[in-house]
Amino acid sequence: MLRSSNRTRVADVLVPVAVDQAYSYRIPADLEIAVGDLVEVPLGTRETVGAVWEIRETGGSNLKAIAARCDLPPLNPSLRAFIDWVARWTLSPRGMVLRMSVKAAFNAAPEPVRIGLVRAGPPPARMTPARQRVLAALEDGFPHSKSALADLAACSTSVIDTLVDEGTLAAIALPPEPIAGICDPDFAAPRLEAAQKDAAEALVAAVKAGEFSVSLLEGVTGSGKTEVYFEAVAEALRAGRQALILMPEIALTAQFLDRFAARFGARPAEWHSAVSPRKRARTWEGLAKGDVKVVAGARSALFLPFADLATIIVDEEHEAAYKQDDGVSYHARDMAVVRGQIDKAAVVLASATPSIESRVNAEGRYRHLRLPVRFGGSSLPMIETIDLRREAAPRGKWISPRLVAGVGETLEKDEQALLFLNRRGYAPLTLCRVCGHRFQCPNCTAWLVEHRFRRALVCHHCGHIERRPDACLECESVDSLAACGPGVERLAEEVAELWPDARTLILSSDFPGGTERLRQELDAIANGACDLIIGTQLVAKGHNFPLLSLVGVIDADVGLSSGDPRAAERTFQVLQQVTGRAGRFGRTGRALVQTWEPDHPVIGALVCGNAERFYTEETEQRRRAGLPPFGRLAALIISGKDRASAETHARALVRAAYALPPNPKWRLGALGGLPREDEISLLGPAEAPIAVIRGRHRFRLLARAPRNADLQGFLRAMLATAPPERGGVRVMVDVDPQNFM
Repeated sequence: MLRSSNRTRVADVLVPVAVDQAYSYRIPADLEIAVGDLVEVPLGTRETVGAVWEIRETGGSNLKAIAARCDLPPLNPSLRAFIDWVARWTLSPRGMVLRMSVKAAFNAAPEPVRIGLVRAGPPPARMTPARQRVLAALEDGFPHSKSALADLAACSTSVIDTLVDEGTLAAIALPPEPIAGICDPDFAAPRLEAAQKDAAEALVAAVKAGEFSVSLLEGVTGSGKTEVYFEAVAEALRAGRQALILMPEIALTAQFLDRFAARFGARPAEWHSAVSPRKRARTWEGLAKGDVKVVAGARSALFLPFADLATIIVDEEHEAAYKQDDGVSYHARDMAVVRGQIDKAAVVLASATPSIESRVNAEGRYRHLRLPVRFGGSSLPMIETIDLRREAAPRGKWISPRLVAGVGETLEKDEQALLFLNRRGYAPLTLCRVCGHRFQCPNCTAWLVEHRFRRALVCHHCGHIERRPDACLECESVDSLAACGPGVERLAEEVAELWPDARTLILSSDFPGGTERLRQELDAIANGACDLIIGTQLVAKGHNFPLLSLVGVIDADVGLSSGDPRAAERTFQVLQQVTGRAGRFGRTGRALVQTWEPDHPVIGALVCGNAERFYTEETEQRRRAGLPPFGRLAALIISGKDRASAETHARALVRAAYALPPNPKWRLGALGGLPREDEISLLGPAEAPIAVIRGRHRFRLLARAPRNADLQGFLRAMLATAPPERGGVRVMVDVDPQNFM
């Protein structure tokens, strides 16, 4: 059908900026544009890239025109639907969600040219032993880089340069290094035990079905969950489809990649902040074209443009690291389920200590697969408490006598011991013994943490660093500063006094060296290059330490007294995970847990190994309180340059909420009264526990709603009715908050 001459084709283009609406652009007659295409468009005084969300025809138009179509694969309908869904759920601008999906495709430098050397001419006129070795190294017929060839021939690069000058060797351009190898689903068939085999068959069937499903794979530490969900990945590969494996920490990837390569013969593509921008851009394009089949990465990998996604694995699904608090606030575990539903993929949530939410969903909505015993017949570690009220450490020390004895016995047997303390740095607080002055961050209402190895005081909230002074800044007393409480650095000092000959390693995320250092240290532990490990929560995240037989928990009560409704759950999870590092490879494992509250339900469930009792009691408490997963929460964080403006706007939000007209999709409880079960209650505003961060004063509102209420609709109406944000005030919405600070 001929198009009418007075009609203009218009594209609604979503641009990756903080706006929710798409902008309309005229499609030039000589440009072929389809929905999903990435295009260059003028935006204000500059050009930017965007994605075509809709194409329509309209009458005469003076709209700006699309400048060009990008030479990249289009965004498929499922990814666009996922972007729309995440934006609606999180109340984030659609443009910012799009930015998470497409930014990597454009933030890359040109691919550097790789040069290889090959045999090209007759032998040199004068043959030397070094030249002979170079020619012998090239007999395989493959091109080699100059440095690699020099290493193979055990000669200097000048020898190779001479052979090039004489025409014996020639330089050729090499193709870019592959993003990932070709994974063979049958490269190394696993040896699965009965429970593993049953679980693996269920996951394989879910992938084969080609329909959306969710399975909770729950297994004790060391039960072989990874080998089980690898079978879901293998089935996706056999079908020529794609798989995504989400991991909570970059530090986990080193050992994981080795295990993956041992099973499939090649490593998957990686996706996290340590991957170079160019490699990320090539991974993005390879996934969109369907060339890359498996990706292992951090939570942001969920927004990649998969061409044919068959399965999503969320490893350690309980981890708080899956929640993003900055920018678009989302929980990758929950969004993985949504993406699986949109892409008709099989979702696998794997954990030894599942979240309460996943446990409750497994009672009806999810398939629940259990691995109750460790692989190979290894037994779970024996856990004992050390009551610090009766067996306290000596004054000024932190390791109790019984734990000292246990570590000593372990080292004598040439086995490894781990001391766990979930506090970074040397001490959480530094004060003056003369005047009582406490060192506080100038930008936040938080104490500065002493890092003695760096001779610095550091804020763990804004990153402020200052040198640790020799005298008090308030009263100028010399040598009066005292470190209060232990961190892992202070624990290392005590360890050095007790076991001076032990090879000690501290694992903490804030040590210099980044990801590469962490990988080297984890390899050193696995290879037996250290005797005693001192670590923060980093050591509890799924690592395999073959020689580790004793775990000592220094302060098991950290976190139990916070106001976080998930405090008990998180404490149980981290203690269960860290004690589960011991005795995983046929050794007898043991854990000694120092606590001031040995009768606390969390400690009791841990020691007796009765996880079911803990989950039952904690779930019932959540049910009675109407907390997730039996109710819904949303936090509004109002921040401003001064306290008064932030508080004023927070109170204006409350007034706007109670001024809303009645709505059948939600019912707001009376101000100050006790809400009914079917009502939304609005709590606050209250000053945040950390009232100032990065110089901004913070107030919090908390909305609690029944599961069937339209909480997002209520929040949108409240924000639309409230006065506009002025004077530097900002409102951040956090649906399903994990952080209450």
